[in-house]
Amino acid sequence: MPGRRISSVLALGVLVLAGATPAAAHPGHHPTPPTTATKQPVATGSGGAVVSDTLESTQAGLAVLRRGGTAADAAVAVAATLGVTDPFVAGIGGGGYFTYYDARTRRVSTIDGRETTPAADTSTMFVDPSTGQPYSFATAVTSGRSVGVPGTLATWQRALQRFGRFGLADDLRPAIDVAARGFTVDATFREQVRENAGRFAQFAPTAELFLPGGGLPAVGSTLRNPDLAATYRQLARQGTSALYGGSIGRDVVAAVQHPPVAAGSTSTPLTGPMTLADLRDYRAIDRTPTHVGYRGYDVYGMGPSSSGGITVGESLNILQNFRLSPTDRTAALQDYLEASRLAFADRNRYVGDSASVSVPQRALLSRSFARQRACLIDPTKAGVSPVAPGDPTRGANGCTPRRADTSPGNDGISTNHLVVSDRWGNVVSYTNTIEELGGSGIVVPGRGFLLNNELTDFNFAPTQGSAPDPNLPAPGKRPRSSMSPTIVLQHGRPFLAVGSPGGASIITTVLQILVNRIDLRLSLPDAIAAPRASQRNSATTQVEPAFLADPAVPTLESYGQKFAVTSTSPLDPSITIAPTIGVASGLEFRPHGRVIAAGEPTRRGGSAAGVVVPSRHR
Repeated sequence: MPGRRISSVLALGVLVLAGATPAAAHPGHHPTPPTTATKQPVATGSGGAVVSDTLESTQAGLAVLRRGGTAADAAVAVAATLGVTDPFVAGIGGGGYFTYYDARTRRVSTIDGRETTPAADTSTMFVDPSTGQPYSFATAVTSGRSVGVPGTLATWQRALQRFGRFGLADDLRPAIDVAARGFTVDATFREQVRENAGRFAQFAPTAELFLPGGGLPAVGSTLRNPDLAATYRQLARQGTSALYGGSIGRDVVAAVQHPPVAAGSTSTPLTGPMTLADLRDYRAIDRTPTHVGYRGYDVYGMGPSSSGGITVGESLNILQNFRLSPTDRTAALQDYLEASRLAFADRNRYVGDSASVSVPQRALLSRSFARQRACLIDPTKAGVSPVAPGDPTRGANGCTPRRADTSPGNDGISTNHLVVSDRWGNVVSYTNTIEELGGSGIVVPGRGFLLNNELTDFNFAPTQGSAPDPNLPAPGKRPRSSMSPTIVLQHGRPFLAVGSPGGASIITTVLQILVNRIDLRLSLPDAIAAPRASQRNSATTQVEPAFLADPAVPTLESYGQKFAVTSTSPLDPSITIAPTIGVASGLEFRPHGRVIAAGEPTRRGGSAAGVVVPSRHR
């Protein structure tokens, strides 16, 4: 791969926007759609590949790859465009984790772009001083108090410094075009607005952008976001300092300290203490990836502040002690559920921001500790949650007591994940988020993007009984995440890249896809499409409705496994939501440079998969 940084204007040729109408002066919803193309969840070919949530973002990434950009360049273009077309789950108001395979060095690197707590916040930031009790989750989310210092732009800049050929300005061009020209509102976008309409109506700029005339946007209309286009143009001219200390940052701080409530708003949101100094001080951090071996593969993930790499890795280590086979699906599912139950107990007890707490990462990912945990798994009996965390200092010595006085922590549910590869064999697995669907609900006035509510990923009060809780708030701390952007190597070369949104269920979604592909021998598209079950050290396992039709379920229930479908919003139980778990995307690397790009056939409206050079025969 050429190492020289190139400045070029990206010709968008095949980009979907060729027939779009000119940009409007204000946010608007218009009847003329910019494209008639459709998404495809699977593509096979060579020369580079992209899977993301929207057609526009995937095509933006492919355009950058065709112009000679690296996987990092394309990932930034995809993520920036998702900030336009998938704004309720990601954007420059949030953060995330970037995992990269460098084909030249054959090494995996990770970048921690998680949001941080403002310096003026304290461990009791989510405790109501008038009652001494934690605020309700819904109250904390829709507020300035929940907004962490955004890390997405710093992540993009760091990724391009290390792995890009183009500059940020060039990689933002596709997103600028989409924001200015507009994109077609589909049923998924409209549904996400419906689920948040009550919150969005409380903030004037949010309502103006997403509730045209006070109602839901019409399917088939065109949504333009000229404010975001202008924000991206300013970033292209001035660089990330426009946010981290400049005028964009000042607007972010004003929105956090004084949420822009609408006239007639029925709420008084909590304010936050973020300052411009908090933004100036933010840094994306190069991290050492987690690594475990699993049945001949090397599985790399994200270390703390994310819990994803450790929890997926520990679960795989536990499963190494059992033979999972497609000929005995019931046994495989029992082992999968119990391994994740045990790993989540250890996650909740030990994993937090490693800059603030001591995380015993090496011990948690050791084979000897996995044997200590595996000995608790009964092949015909479900564990009774909450199971106790293990003792990493004891290695394989003895089984840990089964019960514990603990409770689960907080995790948002709405994120997005993208995967990219390029012609040189570089690979990106990137999860980014603004936390809950719609984040804090606050669009920065005049800027066109939503702010995150990541700080509600902290536990509001201690959850680990008499033991220390690693995920309590502190100034400058990064809240624990479950994001699990994963790259799997075989003999030092890429085999899989995979990840998903879904809060704490991200971990189980990635784990289940790996088990489906490696142990149960499903194809990658089938491994992603298969019905999901998510056991997170709780009395009941969250499942999708289709999972209940699995022939193994009656036997698992006879073992004591309990299953339930979740179909209501965590912010408002009166609002129904789709009972799905995760929205995964993945790449599988086959001989002779062929790549299988696979996403969701139906979850959250389905994924958009594409390759630079399609295969004639799949």
